[in-house]
Amino acid sequence: MSESENFKVAVVGGGSSGVMAALRGVLNNDQVVLYTGSAKAKKKSRALWVGKVENMPGHLDYKKGIVNPSMETLKWIASSPFASLLTQVKSSVSEIIKNSNGTFTVKDEKGGEETVFAVVLATGVMDVQPNIGGSIEPILPFANVQLVDYCIRCDGHHVLGKKTSIIGGGDGAAWVAILLKERYDVADMTIITNGDKQEFSEEIKKLISAYEIKVEYSPISEVNGNHKELRLDGFVLEDETLVASDIAFVSLGMIVYNELAKSLELELDERGFVKTHKLSESSVENVYAVGDLQAGKKNQIYTGWDIAVDAMDSINSKKRRMRREKILNS
Repeated sequence: MSESENFKVAVVGGGSSGVMAALRGVLNNDQVVLYTGSAKAKKKSRALWVGKVENMPGHLDYKKGIVNPSMETLKWIASSPFASLLTQVKSSVSEIIKNSNGTFTVKDEKGGEETVFAVVLATGVMDVQPNIGGSIEPILPFANVQLVDYCIRCDGHHVLGKKTSIIGGGDGAAWVAILLKERYDVADMTIITNGDKQEFSEEIKKLISAYEIKVEYSPISEVNGNHKELRLDGFVLEDETLVASDIAFVSLGMIVYNELAKSLELELDERGFVKTHKLSESSVENVYAVGDLQAGKKNQIYTGWDIAVDAMDSINSKKRRMRREKILNS
């Protein structure tokens, strides 16, 4: 195996964390193979659906707050002195095999194959959508355009002075309503469980009562509003209740894209996120998990960047240490 093959790094995922890993890798003078995913996979990417990013300095004016900066970064690399170090593969990874010598064989859906020293998984997550009349389609036109949001750290400030609904059941959804009520003093707050009948804990019940948060258990039958005019009016429930809402948050959990992590037998937490140790390394040596895939981290761009940098610096450190030891032992 040649030197270049031995120290290639495969980065799987073209979101903000994956692109940051690629950037840090080439700036560390390492060869990086970035798998940005097939067109089908990109449509399932959380990054594609996120528009404005208002909690990140410098991202305020982008139409697509994650996609556009990442594209600019890749264009910069292509015009930089480090361009030859980055290989972009516009395909999804179908299989990763750990070889007997510790390297990895990465196969993509177009039939390509790379042998690499380390793998960085940045495959991300997607938010679970509410079923309305047996389909998620009714909610999608309103999603991630500051009418129906998912991340209270990213978009919670939008509720200021607005009638707000939380779609979801149990204590998890209730805590979202309570946090937003406490932080922004929302005057009109409703939890719509969409048919979920699970009971709230006694602590939650007391807070719901004290904060005058309404709870509606009937399933949603219709979303009222006009997404082209960026207007949400509310939700019609199957019992004919009309819940007036200017904005809603969905609190139903996440789909974790961890198929490759499972195939490599990485240690996962109870929700399916990848557990990592020092500098974002997983339970399998030289396999790293960054961004939303990593367990126990904030699902934020800036934290994703940070752990991506940690991963690439760790890989570079290992590479340099191996070369150094070879020289010292010769």
